[in-house]
Amino acid sequence: MNTNKRILILIIGAALIGIFFGSLVPVIPAEANPVKNYISNGAGLFKNFYDQYLKPLISQSSTTNDQQQTSGNQQQFQLPPYAPTADYEQAVIKAVEQASPAVISIIVSKDLPIVEQCPYNPFSDLPPEFRQFFGQGFEFYQSCQKGVKRQEIGGGSGFIIFSDGLIVTNRHVVYDEKASYTVLTNDAKKYEAQVLARDPSRDFAVLKISASNLPTIRLGDSDNVKLGQTAIAIGNALGEFRNTVSVGAVSGLSRSIMASGAGFSERFEGLIQTDAAINQGNSGGPLLNLKGEVIGINVAMVSGAQSIGFAIPINQVKKAIESVKTTGRIITPYLGVRYLLIDSEFAKKEKLPVDYGALIRGSAEGPAVMENSPAYKAGILAEDIILELNAEKIAQDNHLAKLIQKYNVADKIILKVLRGDKEIILEATLEERPKNL
Repeated sequence: MNTNKRILILIIGAALIGIFFGSLVPVIPAEANPVKNYISNGAGLFKNFYDQYLKPLISQSSTTNDQQQTSGNQQQFQLPPYAPTADYEQAVIKAVEQASPAVISIIVSKDLPIVEQCPYNPFSDLPPEFRQFFGQGFEFYQSCQKGVKRQEIGGGSGFIIFSDGLIVTNRHVVYDEKASYTVLTNDAKKYEAQVLARDPSRDFAVLKISASNLPTIRLGDSDNVKLGQTAIAIGNALGEFRNTVSVGAVSGLSRSIMASGAGFSERFEGLIQTDAAINQGNSGGPLLNLKGEVIGINVAMVSGAQSIGFAIPINQVKKAIESVKTTGRIITPYLGVRYLLIDSEFAKKEKLPVDYGALIRGSAEGPAVMENSPAYKAGILAEDIILELNAEKIAQDNHLAKLIQKYNVADKIILKVLRGDKEIILEATLEERPKNL
């Protein structure tokens, strides 16, 4: 029983005692002092009871309540600021401030025909004596071209990696060889851009503008990216809102998707998935960590879904960047197979003897093994399963294409292959990827 309840019971008891003793006191004459007589008689007993028992309890309860209220107020006003939030926000702001000067917008332009409706006579081929019987009082029109006009047909994003104007973007942003490309930097300057190289095997391209002392962006290490870490996307959202920033998390690693658009489709492997908004126009822009380093190149989003975007891990293209810097073109090692990555679910469906590796299998795009390719020369066959490359196991997070990119043209690789129920060892020599692939 708490203190307040005990006080209430005591007060009620005291009142009853006062009433009882009060009934024993004779009627007080009008001329007498009623208060004095009341206190000196029955009320005096109540006063003594109050002074001895009730007053200390009430005083103690009041003091305790005041102390609790004061303590609560002190706790309320002495709460420290939420430092983790402040630190996190400052880290995001610092990363954006550090990287955004090197993020650029790409404007795609093309000379398009100006089409008008022009009058014409469909009977002009008839002899003059017959023309009077046809088309009298009628006017005929047909579409005709009246020159060409330079128009913007698309846009994307990119980022500067060398101060002399070397820029990274997606291949699908600059895929049209007949178009022209203009780069708009963060300080609103415009430069005509030249496409130095388009990677045939990945959605990656390198541009060059004539400038110097440009701000650059640091490249991070995408192999160390962890699920749940902060991801910051910057780009030219919808081709209209330059340097739009969105913040989210790394929500998936080593994703494989089939993406389509701009008249082509392509399969991607080993992508970083993020819930940071990647809108149209963000393609080619950087995906950053909290250090302001590039961990990926924004490449695709899932149409009809929210907060599902993908980026190419930056480590996948570092060698290609160096290749462009030193040779002016992308030199890509090539094995020459089409394959499907095996996991436990796929293995169960296909009744395969292993739940990892790369199943060599053709598709509508072409055969399983390209003719005269390194794989063809090494003796790899359709339905073989490549288990390891140079003793590295092939798996969802360590796919075949990723392993091949670790090596250079003319390097020899050792492949452990499962053919039927037998394991065999094959040796292949990597070649440069043909331009038509």
